[in-house]
Amino acid sequence: MSDPITNRYEFLCLFDCENGNPNGDPDAGNAPRIDPEDMHGLVSDVAVKRRIRNYVQIAKNNEAPNAIFVEHATNLNRPIVMAHEATGNPEPTKKGSSKDKVEKARDWMCQQFYDVRAFGAVMSTGPNAGQVRGPVQVAFSRSYDAVLPMDVSITRMAVAEDVKGAKSSADYVKWEGEQDEDKLRTMGRKSLIPYGLYACRGFISAHLAEKTGFSEDDLELLWDALKNMYEHDRSASKGLMTVQKLFAFKHVGTDTDNGQRVRQAILGCAPAHTLFDLIKVERKEGVESPRTFADYTVTVDHDNLPNGVELLELL
Repeated sequence: MSDPITNRYEFLCLFDCENGNPNGDPDAGNAPRIDPEDMHGLVSDVAVKRRIRNYVQIAKNNEAPNAIFVEHATNLNRPIVMAHEATGNPEPTKKGSSKDKVEKARDWMCQQFYDVRAFGAVMSTGPNAGQVRGPVQVAFSRSYDAVLPMDVSITRMAVAEDVKGAKSSADYVKWEGEQDEDKLRTMGRKSLIPYGLYACRGFISAHLAEKTGFSEDDLELLWDALKNMYEHDRSASKGLMTVQKLFAFKHVGTDTDNGQRVRQAILGCAPAHTLFDLIKVERKEGVESPRTFADYTVTVDHDNLPNGVELLELL
């Protein structure tokens, strides 16, 4: 693995959803998440990080040093026990592991799992491998315009009836033959929005990267994952989701003294919000209800880019 990154970054990822549900809210019948005050769409940070994890898992075959800790339908305590076993702790499930054993297990987890190096993890859920604060943090994504959540009725041309007394497939065949055709269909519903363009803002700390070992190779993999996170996550419920643009602000420093410039690159040379404000996304004139990315213009204010910051247009 390469050395930990030595530059602070902020990134802006523009993605859209067409005729789908970008992120359902389980507390609202899985309807698309919205801000109830202005009806702008929301996508949780967890949803974005899940797609990044899924891409890395596919791209790197879920193998160390780029395995995924938070996998679907797994027990997180299993890899934590593995960490203790790999670092010489004969009783990993015993409560009260020493600080030295916890630190060794935590370091092993960072070395093995990409998402621990990137996002951090709470690993004191049983056998204790401590906690890691990750250098890569993602905020809730928000749509540029209001979205219209729709509940669409659909017809399923079959049923999934639990037939009482049925003991074999022949019993099910007999039951089907006794039913009216209309009773062998059922209605369902789908939640979607016609269109929404979302802004995902993220932050990468060089200071925290040094602690987890998040490296230049890891950073390149993150960019790849962001650009391709929806290409391998297709489903009818999500419609057409596409990453349209990816910008990154890299802090490089301004001082003529090399040591001080390195320090500036780590700490940053401008506030994150002023950098994000340099990228304007606006509806084109005459467009009242956007239905495609082409209905927007994206402009970048290169003239006001602060000294010591580079803008990378990655997509």
